[in-house]
Amino acid sequence: MEVTTPAAPVRQERTLGRDKEYETIYILRPDVDSEAAERVQARVADALERERGKLVKVEAWGRRKLAYPIGNQRRGVYVYMKFAGGGGLVAEVERNLKLQDAVIKFMTVQTAADVDLATLQIDPEETKLGKFELQPEDEKEESREKQLGLIDPGPDMPRHRPEEADYFEPEPDEGVEEASTKEEET
Repeated sequence: MEVTTPAAPVRQERTLGRDKEYETIYILRPDVDSEAAERVQARVADALERERGKLVKVEAWGRRKLAYPIGNQRRGVYVYMKFAGGGGLVAEVERNLKLQDAVIKFMTVQTAADVDLATLQIDPEETKLGKFELQPEDEKEESREKQLGLIDPGPDMPRHRPEEADYFEPEPDEGVEEASTKEEET
């Protein structure tokens, strides 16, 4: 007796839907030079190539103030990347960012779920990081005492002088006086 089983349905691999689009922002130390920033970007580009991803866009946003101190740093150099690819691409890119000493923070978000890499249009000029033109920091950090107002601002700074209008003398309230005179009468 022969038992036949129904044939398993044939699965068709979908090229559409496997690839996703991501954006990554990573922050470099504020004292980083342009060669170190280019080495980080080259390492990320190599990871994208190994995982068969495509780099769509790279922008250097420059040195900015951080929302909160990270590793005793108050400023950082921001770099924005947009890329597309499959499965383990994000894990590989983030692994390479973790290995770089110049990177102090990074974050990746998915921006699109279904991307067809074959039809993705990429401008080659937008995928080049270009030279970092970081101006030297001319902002001086204020000391904690000055931020709290504990240090004398000096003779050049205007000082607040109290005037007659600054003092508030409440006018007598008629209702309160009447109540106190009624108590005295009884």
